[in-house]
Amino acid sequence: QVQLVESGGGLVQAGGSLRLSCAASGRAFSTYTMGWFRQAPGKEREFVARIRSSGTTAYYADSVQGRFTISRDNAQNTVYLQMNNVKPEDTAVYYCAAKTTYLTFTNYKTIDYWGKGTLVTVSS
Repeated sequence: QVQLVESGGGLVQAGGSLRLSCAASGRAFSTYTMGWFRQAPGKEREFVARIRSSGTTAYYADSVQGRFTISRDNAQNTVYLQMNNVKPEDTAVYYCAAKTTYLTFTNYKTIDYWGKGTLVTVSS
């Protein structure tokens, strides 16, 4: 079992920055692929970014490539999402996700564990 708790959401102006954190508890955090999804009102949950267990390989959705950076600290059982140059369309609830493998990670239906989410609102 893995428990995930997100923090760092809030209100930010377009063009600004925000850093989300996800603290994990439970066993073997360092063996999980970790990532972030988001869900805007009335829309389906969508993949944002993921990072493999070693922290050496990251993958991003096209919509955030070059603006967001995912990282992890296995010693602190924490994964981060640095959001730069945010846009109003980035407004959503952001969810931390964990999966035992990086395969099919972009499909939210295959995720093993979820956090409860943190709201990010970007004003224009």
